[in-house]
Amino acid sequence: MRAHMKAHLQGLAVENLSVEIVAGGRLLKPVDGVSFAIGAEECVALLGESGCGKSMTALALMRLLPEGARVASGSARLEGEELFALPEAAMGEVRGGRLAMIFQEPQTSLNPVMTVAEQIAEALTAHRDLAGDAVPSEAGRLLEAVGLERDRLTAYPFQLSGGQRQRALIAMMLAGEPEVLIADEPTTALDVTVQAQILSLLRDLQRQRGMGLLLITHDLDVARDMADRVAVMYAGQIVEWASRDSLYATPRHPYTQKLFAVLPRLDRRGERLDSLPGRVPPPDAVIIGCRFAERCPAVFERCREEAPAFHEAVPGHFARCHLAEPRAIPSFERGGEEGMYLAPVFPATVKPLPPPFAKEGGEVVLSVHDLAVHFPIRKGLFRHTVDHFKAVDGVSLSIQAGETLALVGESGCGKSTLARAILRLLEPTRGEVRVMGEPLGGLAGEALRKKRGEMQIVFQDPFSSLNPRMRIGDILEEGMAALLPLAASARRARVAELLDQVGLPSDATGRYPHEFSGGQRQRVAIARALAVQPRLLILDEPTSALDVSVQAQILNLLADLQAAQGLAYLFITHNLPVVGYLARRVAVMRAGRIVEEGDAARLLTAPRHEYTRLLLDSAPGRR
Repeated sequence: MRAHMKAHLQGLAVENLSVEIVAGGRLLKPVDGVSFAIGAEECVALLGESGCGKSMTALALMRLLPEGARVASGSARLEGEELFALPEAAMGEVRGGRLAMIFQEPQTSLNPVMTVAEQIAEALTAHRDLAGDAVPSEAGRLLEAVGLERDRLTAYPFQLSGGQRQRALIAMMLAGEPEVLIADEPTTALDVTVQAQILSLLRDLQRQRGMGLLLITHDLDVARDMADRVAVMYAGQIVEWASRDSLYATPRHPYTQKLFAVLPRLDRRGERLDSLPGRVPPPDAVIIGCRFAERCPAVFERCREEAPAFHEAVPGHFARCHLAEPRAIPSFERGGEEGMYLAPVFPATVKPLPPPFAKEGGEVVLSVHDLAVHFPIRKGLFRHTVDHFKAVDGVSLSIQAGETLALVGESGCGKSTLARAILRLLEPTRGEVRVMGEPLGGLAGEALRKKRGEMQIVFQDPFSSLNPRMRIGDILEEGMAALLPLAASARRARVAELLDQVGLPSDATGRYPHEFSGGQRQRVAIARALAVQPRLLILDEPTSALDVSVQAQILNLLADLQAAQGLAYLFITHNLPVVGYLARRVAVMRAGRIVEEGDAARLLTAPRHEYTRLLLDSAPGRR
């Protein structure tokens, strides 16, 4: 590892980086002894779950650590120059210049009251010797380099789409002509087609400008498409380091192996996803042995007693695991290079999903016919309606009991508007919605309120959809008190039953949403939706904000609940492997219309519409 770093002096070399935070009398160590190197024109992916220390590592390199945090030890050399030894004034010239960073959400990184031109000009004057007419000219050239027209220079951030904002932010970062660019989850909030465009742009710019690129991501497919080398991070440490081809062919660390095992795959339909139980240990945890031991499928006594060193399992491929030691371990076989131990790749626990509840010709839970939602476009002093925006335009679909219909498409195509119209949270312009055979159009007041008990929704972000001032028990009882004729004792018994169904402990009733992880909060949101005994669940991107390990747990839970209760799911998503795992049928939506619908297995392998083919071709791992 050290030899590899010495070979990459033309770039960024990080050695033994540790970050400490003092908070509430506790000492936190979110980054602990991290080492890696990025050469010119090389992309290194920093991969791992939330809470592993990836973003804190990047902030330490930029010297932008939050208050109370400090670099406790280590070195970061850019082209041989020690960044941690620079005075702040000198570091200010490096930051945004030779070393630049783009963030996950460009909206929070751009100044909302400055135009794109003003923000690029600010970066140019700070890091380049430019003045006068040369500044707007160079700003326009940078904007064109990232695929935007020059007329976007006069736009404000709110006037740009998510993909355009990310391109504008990249143009700002290029203004300083960086030698190394750090990209922290740059495409997580973007649609699959826009994601493909941004990743392709970063790859092209990196090669054209000879930049090093540190790509922080939790997406294994994105890392495979982009990286030359991959560093897998867990609980503040690098646990595996290898070339992309070596790591994806034979991951050596059990954590990396589990990350691969929990991924839904289009070729694994009908199989239950493997699980990675537990959570990343907090940064103040005192751990004597291996940090992954409590979650590891191959743990043995030594793992709990002795922290593993970083071993070179095969040339150029390092793993922080006792199983990767050169010396033999009697219970396993040796293999590969002479004297090198090949850690076994633990296979996913392949179990079939529960049999589908839905049968041909079964009971239709949801029927939508020619549904349209048009919003007026008003102009002029008196705000006259001059046209209509057709958010949903003539959509028809149906879902049987026990069936999942996946609704896929880019942002702005009308998916969420359709969901709100089905729930009668929006009044449709025309069309009909039937739930359990009963039309919703003629219902109002108490009749509509009771009917809504048969259809519930689970949102993308469970934290914003749960009342932070209510205990979990009260959250689950709220819907029952409004819609079900149950006594208080019966409601409490139902709460205990719901918590058991979604895999939460019984003592969760007295706790608040902020006391749970993201995956646990999503389980609470699912339990709340189930509390009123619905027949239809609308799932609006329920796993897109979750790590792959938690995503697998939630998808397995949804499959189990559907098999047990015959629930119908309308699953709104942009994640095509998730569609392949859970859905029986798929409807592809574009510009307010369904452009293709059919059996999931057929549509995902042999799409007929060009837009469906574009979505499939844009998915990470398919390029």
